[in-house]
Amino acid sequence: MSAAEFNVPATLSRRSFLQLSAAAGGGFLLGLYEPGAMFAQRPGALSLVPNSFIRISPDGTITLKARNAEIGQGVRTSLPMMIAEELDADWAHVRIEQADYNEALYGGQSSGGSTSTPNAWQPLRRIGAAGRELLVTAAAEMWGVPASECSTEPSRVLHKASGRSSGYGELADRAAKLTPPALDKVTLKDPKDYRIIGTSRINVDARTIATGKPIFGIDTELPGMLHAVIERCPVFGGTVRSFNEAEIAKLPGVKHVLSIEPTLSQDAVLPNESGLEPGVAIIATTWWQAQQARKALKIDWDFGSGSTQSSDGFAKQAAATLAKPPVNTLRVDGDVDAALTSAHKVVEADYTFPFLAHGTLEPMGTTAQFKDGKMEIWTQSQNPAPGAAAVRKTLGIADGDLTVHMIRAGGGFGRRLMNDYMLEAGYLAKKLGGPIKLTWSREDDFTHDSYRAAGYMNLKAGLDADGKVVAWRQHHVTFGDGARFAAGSAVGADEFPAGRVASYGLYRSPIPLRLRTGWLRAPGANAFCWVGQSFLDELATAAGRDPLDVQLEVLSNTLIDNPKVPPSRNPAAILIPERLKAVLEMVAEKSDWRKRTKQPGRGMGIAAYFCHLGYFAEVADVSVDARNRVTVHTIWASGDVGSQIINPRAAENQCYGGIMEGLSMLQQEVTLVDGKVQQTNYPQHPLLRLRQAPKIELYFCKTDYSPTGLGEPTLPPALPAVTNAIFAATGKRIRTLPLQKSGFSLA
Repeated sequence: MSAAEFNVPATLSRRSFLQLSAAAGGGFLLGLYEPGAMFAQRPGALSLVPNSFIRISPDGTITLKARNAEIGQGVRTSLPMMIAEELDADWAHVRIEQADYNEALYGGQSSGGSTSTPNAWQPLRRIGAAGRELLVTAAAEMWGVPASECSTEPSRVLHKASGRSSGYGELADRAAKLTPPALDKVTLKDPKDYRIIGTSRINVDARTIATGKPIFGIDTELPGMLHAVIERCPVFGGTVRSFNEAEIAKLPGVKHVLSIEPTLSQDAVLPNESGLEPGVAIIATTWWQAQQARKALKIDWDFGSGSTQSSDGFAKQAAATLAKPPVNTLRVDGDVDAALTSAHKVVEADYTFPFLAHGTLEPMGTTAQFKDGKMEIWTQSQNPAPGAAAVRKTLGIADGDLTVHMIRAGGGFGRRLMNDYMLEAGYLAKKLGGPIKLTWSREDDFTHDSYRAAGYMNLKAGLDADGKVVAWRQHHVTFGDGARFAAGSAVGADEFPAGRVASYGLYRSPIPLRLRTGWLRAPGANAFCWVGQSFLDELATAAGRDPLDVQLEVLSNTLIDNPKVPPSRNPAAILIPERLKAVLEMVAEKSDWRKRTKQPGRGMGIAAYFCHLGYFAEVADVSVDARNRVTVHTIWASGDVGSQIINPRAAENQCYGGIMEGLSMLQQEVTLVDGKVQQTNYPQHPLLRLRQAPKIELYFCKTDYSPTGLGEPTLPPALPAVTNAIFAATGKRIRTLPLQKSGFSLA
């Protein structure tokens, strides 16, 4: 198929239109309006509020709205850059404001799955182009010339034939009286004429952050605000029997003490929902007073059945389950058992990866105020829509009585897709009245996370006499009850190399869990890539072949059309093998992969993956000393995320961050004993230290596809690239994470 057929579709509907009005004090407001009916499938959709994507003041200042949640990925800068480019704005005179949550006006406002860029690419550029067209029309009418004779330069309209020009601020009032053009009819710039897209721009919040000014959710302050902490059961699903309420109420600064009635269902496997956990809330004049009072709490907990689960118990259940026939069949191509029986060589291995916490630098929290029947919330949510819906439904807030302000977050990584902290703050504000600021402690964050689910994989593959992969069987044991699976835990039927091996079988079996799971940066891919790419490296070793050649060979196989596998709802989410092959060949060239030599204690590993619409291949160069301490010297990364890198500076930061987080995952784990999470802070769940950070060389392979995101695609290949390099250096295969389980550590 052509490149165009795989482009990410625009998120504009035929019912979308522009709403243009005069701004207070002169100028104009230009916003995208989606009729409420378009969001009828979403519970409690918000009605339109007066707001805009573009505001141009008479003095020429251009204010652009950033619609998506900013969690450190730079969208508060890069998305307005798309508008500014097509508006032909002078970036020096652009100001950025964060939009409140209002999907009827702004469209989707979630930041997750590296979707912010692909979902914004068409609509935001078209909004900017519409603004430019209005300003050109206003100038042409004022001068009495055809609009076709006019052009623009940054923040000015020109009529070169007469030498006239006017700034956008001078034209704003006149433009505000015009009828906006249809978004699907505006003319977009030729990319060769871009002045903003593709150029590095400093993050609009950089100076504020560097000078320590309040900008994050944790900095929110309101008059008369009280501070809240919550003691939750150390075993997920446990409940409060009794606690020393009277004693706590007398402590310094304490204003309220109350037990929280849970709303979360207490099933064996919890669905992905935001709900109230049982616990005891303490509200005080300061957070320190509330936290100190919390230390004096004496709670009699009913731990429930969750207290019987442990990491050791999960491992034993998984081993027993893998020894039995699989429960669920996800995909079968050909006769995999027959192909394994007739194979020239069979390779079998078991892989295990642990639960992981998100470990955001800013803990969870939200500020809420309930007054005169209306709720106002200041939150760091990545995904405000379900959070707002949960607040309205659980607390009985009418659709028009909830305002959600989206505040910059100090990291998200998928944790803030879950909105439990938002609901807790709203609950306390409504219960007590007045403004309440809820701040989790670091220990809360680690022990009450929505964890990356652990998993257990048995893989068996067959090679023919030429060392080609002819059979692949994969049995995944994860957490669920058979009908549903823990959030973020399940491997998909299109997981590579599905469809690329003639005889292939993918199976899944559940074991029970009482723990909340969720999405961690590059969800699914952060574990499944490590398993699949490590095993592919094993197969290459067994065949005596270069892993790069085996990878390219499998990618070159004709895709098997399996009618039992549902087609992807998004054509752009279908693996295009030529794109993955291209980044593999590029990273091999940049790293001199073909010229590598064997050295005692030093090796190189290669891995590649397609996820979140991005294609990345990575090579790691590592050395291992006599104490099995691993030094990652260099990682080369090559990626294809389409035709444009919106903000190269931010793109590099995202790619570096993804690789660094992937390396962090090599040394992290969350374990349970008697149902209680054992890791409470960074020393037990370490982030990569500066001394451990490798040199990273980053390359992009630009292609004729719509731009996609960069928050996640660099992360997954980092893990297998390093563990494959450890094997090359030592001959020891890493099949269990973290590295410590195999006797290794990052130096």
